Amino acid sequence: MKAISALFISVLLLTSCGTESPKSLGNGQVVSCSTITTNATKTSGTVLECLDGNSKIILESIKGPAVINVWGSWCTPCRQEMPFLRELAATSKVKIIGIDVEEKSMEAARKFIVDQGMTWPNLYDKDGSTKSTFGMGVPITWYLDLDGKVVYRHIGVLNSKDQLFSEVEKYLGVKL
Repeated sequence: MKAISALFISVLLLTSCGTESPKSLGNGQVVSCSTITTNATKTSGTVLECLDGNSKIILESIKGPAVINVWGSWCTPCRQEMPFLRELAATSKVKIIGIDVEEKSMEAARKFIVDQGMTWPNLYDKDGSTKSTFGMGVPITWYLDLDGKVVYRHIGVLNSKDQLFSEVEKYLGVKL
């Protein structure tokens, strides 16, 4: 009986770890995508709606230097790395662009942005059209150089501010 109780408690503890949601920070805002630098000569590609509801961006036209972070509100590791992205945004030294994937609605995405304190433009991939570009899982973070070329792909969660800042310096040449 002791073994069954111990097993039940272990399973309960393990399954509850991934479902804990951090407290809401608030103070985030749905930002206009007009701040995203694009190459106007690229007129075809993957078109994504801006979560501000006012514009669309061709993914392949985005220029850097920029960090593109692919996330979903349902993704626990995405929530875990948000503090590091907020710290990067606070430096104002490199642009951050978010791409929300597999979200049930734009409203859910906007709520996540506000709750997580995000202050950078975010695009909305409502039909999963970026899966062929970014892959199946999230989070994913891409680093784009001045011309919009992907110079590094970080697959999985960013584990620390130091890791993120180090990658920005190494791959984008931006001293933080």
